[in-house]
Amino acid sequence: MAGTPEEHADKKNIGIKINHLDLTVPEGITILEAAHKAGVKIPTLCHLDLHDIKMVNKTASCRVCMVELVDSKNNRNKIVPACVTKVSEGMEILTSSLRAITTRRMSVELLLSNHPNECFTCPKNRECELQALAAELGIREIRWEGERMDYPKDLSSGAIVKDSNKCIYCRRCETMCNEVQTCGILSGIGRGFDAHVGPAFNIPMVESSCTYCGQCVQVCPTAALTEVNHTDKVWEALNDPDKHVIVQTAPAIRVTIGEMFNMEPGTIVTGKLVTALKRMGFNTVFDTDFGADLTIMEEAAELIYRLNNNKTLPMLTSCCPAWVKFIEHQFPELLDIPSTCKSPHIMFGTIIKTYYAEKNGIDPDNIVIVSVMPCIAKKAETKRPELTKDEHNNVDIVVTTRELGLMIKEAGLDFESLPDSEYDKPLGETTGASVIFGTTGGVIEAAIRTAYEWITGGELKKVEFEQLRGAAGLRKATVQVGDKTLRIGIASGLGNARTLLEEIRDGKAEYEAIEIMACPGGCIAGGGQPYHHGNFEIVKKRQEAIYQEDRNKKIRKSHENSEILKLYKEYIGEPFNDTAHRLLHTHYEERERI
Repeated sequence: MAGTPEEHADKKNIGIKINHLDLTVPEGITILEAAHKAGVKIPTLCHLDLHDIKMVNKTASCRVCMVELVDSKNNRNKIVPACVTKVSEGMEILTSSLRAITTRRMSVELLLSNHPNECFTCPKNRECELQALAAELGIREIRWEGERMDYPKDLSSGAIVKDSNKCIYCRRCETMCNEVQTCGILSGIGRGFDAHVGPAFNIPMVESSCTYCGQCVQVCPTAALTEVNHTDKVWEALNDPDKHVIVQTAPAIRVTIGEMFNMEPGTIVTGKLVTALKRMGFNTVFDTDFGADLTIMEEAAELIYRLNNNKTLPMLTSCCPAWVKFIEHQFPELLDIPSTCKSPHIMFGTIIKTYYAEKNGIDPDNIVIVSVMPCIAKKAETKRPELTKDEHNNVDIVVTTRELGLMIKEAGLDFESLPDSEYDKPLGETTGASVIFGTTGGVIEAAIRTAYEWITGGELKKVEFEQLRGAAGLRKATVQVGDKTLRIGIASGLGNARTLLEEIRDGKAEYEAIEIMACPGGCIAGGGQPYHHGNFEIVKKRQEAIYQEDRNKKIRKSHENSEILKLYKEYIGEPFNDTAHRLLHTHYEERERI
């Protein structure tokens, strides 16, 4: 609910009544907050309060949270929205009167009257907040049938589907896009019956400056915004006898996919995940953690090169495609500071279609690489022209955690009862450093673990850098590496990234290295993860599990991964050399801001 206890501490208390119960509450809070304090539930739809990322959506557009205010003096009660109406001394509120319930039901019925009646086939079926609210209010028929919106679906981006026919104009996505992520892509379009949310002038998503971070998808209560579904492409590849289908899973997947099967948030299901993928028919199951270790070899080497040769600082990590697109659109004057490293799954895809293909005598044209990612932006990333090698895509198909969860159900697998299996080898050894890529602060911590030993020539005995950890969206820390003091900036959420980048551009702060992740909390809260429905306690449990998995690993530094070292010895040579640049590095370009 809006307003933390600290924010209300200096406010005087007043007396009100909710459902004839006498209450003392801070002056100035809303009826919705007061009801929450009293343990009284008032249904909401457009309202969304995410304290952890400082987002409050208070448009009061859905009219679902209507309550009745008692006016005994004039005998004229009135109906008001609880989410924006502030309490006052002596106020009497009825949340479950016949009038309040009837008004509430009518609001939902009117929304349903202009909503596609396709719940069975909707990608948000059983995750839709409108659907759940209709069931909660006992709505069994739509009494008003009339004209419906009829907009074509926008699939132009290859990442996000915008279906305006399912938009209920709650404007959560607009708040997320403009206030939290500061991308400024989504806004209200049209008026009255035709009102919906989209890019300016309703241009196709692909023509906008959208980063495809997917945070709008995470907060959308219906299926007005979802990811482009690629599961059919995966099934088609798996059933093609001429294709060698390889799957790789991102670090964050192991602590989130269990939620798709009603397991507790933060449950580590690495072994079950591998078993499920093997039973689905993938020829090889790899861990993107290997690609993360490979990324650290290159990023740590690049950081040291910049430090020792007076090159451009700070160096910004470049694992997140949404943040990369953000800087291309919003800060093109800073395009010389991101690391040139490809992202881990793209790096791994490159190695699979070169080194792995040669070692196993497989024609790269017959290899199909499927990446399971927590991220919707990864779908668009694979289509970037600079991320191809000899006209072969480094990665062919990306599916989200949600998509894989549905595929496992489609395959009829009882996920929770599956035995554990291990990832395939070679290219299967991973470290704790690669696991923590899944959370904010993890990439830079992994890089420092390696850079420390390479710079000092000594052993790093305590590998946890607590100063780089946390849930805050914007953090600053220093790390002592020998005689060097490294100033580190960490941002998760693009609004926080904007703050950091503006400081650098304007010369107000100096850093040696910065990590940026587009999604608040990092990949554990990516746009393609199981819906958290605004409950960030779920995200915190995922983060705890990531660090637990790191502690469980025998090897916790990327440069101690024996299979990584073998890859460099046999194929690449030294980190950051010409071969490494040809295979593992990329470039960025200025993009128009629309």
